[in-house]
Amino acid sequence: MKAIVYEKYGSPDVLELSDIDKPAVTDDGVLVRIRAASANPYDWHFMRGKPYFTRLMFGLFKPKAHGLGADLAGEVEAVGKDVTRFRPGDAVFGEGAGSFAEYTCVPERWLAPKPANLSFEQAAAVPMAGVTALQGLRDRGKIRAGQKVLILGASGGVGTFAVQIAKSFGAEVTGVCSTRNVEMVRSIGADHVVDYTREDFTRSDAL
Repeated sequence: MKAIVYEKYGSPDVLELSDIDKPAVTDDGVLVRIRAASANPYDWHFMRGKPYFTRLMFGLFKPKAHGLGADLAGEVEAVGKDVTRFRPGDAVFGEGAGSFAEYTCVPERWLAPKPANLSFEQAAAVPMAGVTALQGLRDRGKIRAGQKVLILGASGGVGTFAVQIAKSFGAEVTGVCSTRNVEMVRSIGADHVVDYTREDFTRSDAL
């Protein structure tokens, strides 16, 4: 199968399109034919091998694993003997190591059925940033209707999800971003938008 791989740390120039073996299906694994994948800062850090302390886990002088990518959406090709939630042909999205490839094998618990109203491209943009925002607001922040929520970096990957998730919980949302993103943050539901290049958000009347 075709996959984007890298043999050393560095700039995007280290990436290569190569032929590698199709992954074997593990007992609890789902082999996904990838229809779309998205890139995150997570992938950028792995590619560059920075911050350097991460190399203690992922390879001191060169990467131990040669695939990149985590977020994905696609169709189930095959399932392991212990998999109960999915079957071949199902449309799924989630996270799986080495998603910049034609196929990857993903633990069943890392996947969810793809909503029918989302394209594969839209679904692939959700997992890492969307789940980070959801966990921060719902699980850690215990967000409730009527609360005021301040979202720094509201125009970023996690931030754009956070604005919309907070609004869905009934919160009053203030988003902080730069001038060029003010209208975008307002368009996704923020009640108040603070341009940090022009205003100190800690002194905003919305807080």
